Amino acid sequence: MKSDVLLKTDLPLKPFMRGKVRDIYDLGNELLMIATDRISAFDSVLPNGIPYKGKVLTGLSVFWFNFTRDIIENHLITANVDEFPDEIRRYSGILEGRSMIVKKAERIDIECVVRGYISGSAWKEYREKGGVCEISLPKGLKESQKLPEPIFTPAIKSKTGHDINISEEKMADLIGNELTERLKRISLQIYEKAFDKANRNGIIIADSKFEFGISNGKPILIDELLTPDSSRFWSLEDYSPGRTQKSFDKQFVRNYLEKIKWNKEPPAPMLPDEIVKRTSQRYLEAYRRITGRDIIK
Repeated sequence: MKSDVLLKTDLPLKPFMRGKVRDIYDLGNELLMIATDRISAFDSVLPNGIPYKGKVLTGLSVFWFNFTRDIIENHLITANVDEFPDEIRRYSGILEGRSMIVKKAERIDIECVVRGYISGSAWKEYREKGGVCEISLPKGLKESQKLPEPIFTPAIKSKTGHDINISEEKMADLIGNELTERLKRISLQIYEKAFDKANRNGIIIADSKFEFGISNGKPILIDELLTPDSSRFWSLEDYSPGRTQKSFDKQFVRNYLEKIKWNKEPPAPMLPDEIVKRTSQRYLEAYRRITGRDIIK
């Protein structure tokens, strides 16, 4: 499996940025986004990658971008390498299945999170404060319990890279009331439409993070969409509130790192082969269930 892992690209193109997972190149009016197989947890990139992860992230993003076009425009131009410019197509061996050419947009520096279930940082905040992002929630909720209705809980990045939950009011202070209301409405619509689709295929989307940018004066979806990196995907048949859930996302890696009591300070530890293998299987299963197709032919 190791031969299938891409940790880094060094194409002779103008670099735009290298994120925790994606290598992005500047094509002038557009960007080339390449999803590597790097995996991050607790704001650190781990030394070994997850086979097929980049292809799962790209494939699912393309699937959901097309699925939600009736709600909002997105930055995807093409993920078909045959449609890439000649000077890029020569690297098709690297790019096939894990890259997209996208529109440039002015990023809105707020993560738009929708939660249908109480888990993760929201569960921790609920236990401490009885609500999330200044939204009051019913008393007595169990971990992983379905909420009466999905809630919108925006977040910003701290200087150290950690997510900080903020209220809608704080979001409106940062970007204005009108844009806040618009992004909230769109985020909830995307979540609800995707939730129904995934649910029919045996996956619960417990929560998901959406990112937006401004293009031609209007908001569009950017980055990735409804992937195991940006969402919590749970097994519908194994779902039982009151505990952590069987997941098809990187929570499996987080759980392992918690178990070995890593102090969450760089450098991150190597993952054992078994954890890598089982994480890859979870990503591939999420892709198969949602799209009805297999990455591995």
